[in-house]
Amino acid sequence: MDLFARRVIGWSLSAHADTALISSALRMAYETRGQPRDVVFHSDQGSQYTGLKYQQLLWRCRINQSVSRRGNCWDNSPMERFFRSLKTEWVPTNGYAGKDEARQQINDYILNYYNSVRPHHYNGG
Repeated sequence: MDLFARRVIGWSLSAHADTALISSALRMAYETRGQPRDVVFHSDQGSQYTGLKYQQLLWRCRINQSVSRRGNCWDNSPMERFFRSLKTEWVPTNGYAGKDEARQQINDYILNYYNSVRPHHYNGG
């Protein structure tokens, strides 16, 4: 997420929260922003973010990592808020019929609602 604009710039969907998933999302964000140098990526202390493969990807992209304090969700509150909004505004209470529907609907939420229509109070929206 771009913290200034409050836009989701990289995401990926998977049944598993592993290094492959987050690497895919990071690559998307990195390419979307034109391969910027010396930016900051913030995450929690999950093993997928602290493992060697992911650390090497951050190093190759020249991305600096900031890590939340243990057990403190407030350190990454914009992302926590995004997931809350996704779950309460978009995901049906009974879930999706399948992976393809979930992928299509969540992509639609991010691209056609959250990033472009939904007001964000942080930046005056």
